[in-house]
Amino acid sequence: MARNYTRLDRLIVSFDDALRMATGQQHKAQRENPATDVPEVVMDEENRRHVAGLMRINHAGEVCAQALYAGQAATARNPEVQAEMQKAANEEIDHLSWCKDRLDELDSQPSRLDPLWYAGSFAIGAIAGLAGDGWSLGFLKETENQVEAHLEGHIEKLPPEDARSRAILAQMKIDEAKHAQMADDSGAFELPETVRGLMKITASAMKAIAYRV
Repeated sequence: MARNYTRLDRLIVSFDDALRMATGQQHKAQRENPATDVPEVVMDEENRRHVAGLMRINHAGEVCAQALYAGQAATARNPEVQAEMQKAANEEIDHLSWCKDRLDELDSQPSRLDPLWYAGSFAIGAIAGLAGDGWSLGFLKETENQVEAHLEGHIEKLPPEDARSRAILAQMKIDEAKHAQMADDSGAFELPETVRGLMKITASAMKAIAYRV
């Protein structure tokens, strides 16, 4: 018989995921890496470091997204919203794995501040969930819209020869747009301009730090 998980159960599962994230343990992707059949090219050291910085930002962003979804799912009131959050979170796990694969190929590492990114984003997601499903979905929608825009910017910043990173980011961009549409279809509220602006400022600070650390 299927078990009905309580809010406490979901919080415990989420904290377990946080511990795994903090210790560098990540789940395997369910979908094939979009760059699997894309040939690797040799880049000079400057470009390699630049791409590694961009992919470190994207990996950190997916850590934040995973935590955000986990926090929101743990406090969501509507079971259908919980299910949609979990489905989106599973796709974010794919993104995490793909970014980590690319960082490995570039002989680089994820951000050393990933546990901090996870903890902060989980708290924000939980608070958004407690505010109500409409506001939680609105926060999710705005987050995904901003992530989609920043992915487009990163695609433009990649060296022309780096088709492997481009393939990964292109699929991530498609998924983020789908998540934003899901939130909208599920009844997302429109966030105030001040909140959207604060989210952009916070994201910019995270990206500047994660590029280097």
